Order: sequence, then structure tokens, then C-alpha cells
Amino acid sequence: MTGDPTQERQLPDARETPLPLADEWSPIFKLLGDPSRLRLLLAMHYCGPANATVSELAELTSLRTATASAALKHMEANGVVAAVRSGREVRYRLISAPVHELLHHLGGTHRH
Repeated sequence: MTGDPTQERQLPDARETPLPLADEWSPIFKLLGDPSRLRLLLAMHYCGPANATVSELAELTSLRTATASAALKHMEANGVVAAVRSGREVRYRLISAPVHELLHHLGGTHRH
């Protein structure tokens, strides 16, 4: 840029910027924007893969079982968690690698 105000400034091509990340991440942030879902994910992450039932996650997060169940079904429909049937029990596990990584950035830990 020469400092000449009459010269047009060239903007970068949007495909060469990180702007496409907004389309990729906005649904995830929308999902995580609900405190109940975020608490469930953090609890599930802490407990480990397929280690907690809906009732256990509800108790751990102080949510009603119906609320936890609805939130988990929503997250399952959006590809963030998966239900794992074990006999009569259904346990949930986190299947989204980007969400898993993001939980670590938030300070989410695993039970050791």
C-alpha cells in the first residue's frame, strides 16, 4: 500500500482466510452454549467413554433425568455423543474429536 487514498485496497479471497471455520464451529458452539449440555459433556468426559448412564449423568450434573435424557438425545442427533447399549442400560460416550479437544481447552479432565 502506497498511502495513496485513491488506490483501492485488495481484500484477500475469503477461501484463503480462516472464515470457513465459522461455518464449521458455530453449530458446536451453539450446542455448547446450553449450560445443561455443557455440564453433561464435561461429566461424560470426566467419567470416561461409556461409563455413565443417563441417570448417573443427571445425578452428577444435578439435572432432572428427563432433562439430561433430552439433552443427550439432542447431542446424539448432532453427532457429538453416542448411546452404547449394555443389556438394559444405555451409557453415553463422547464421539466428537473436536468437542473432546475443546473440553480439554476448557479445563475438562479425565478421572484417573
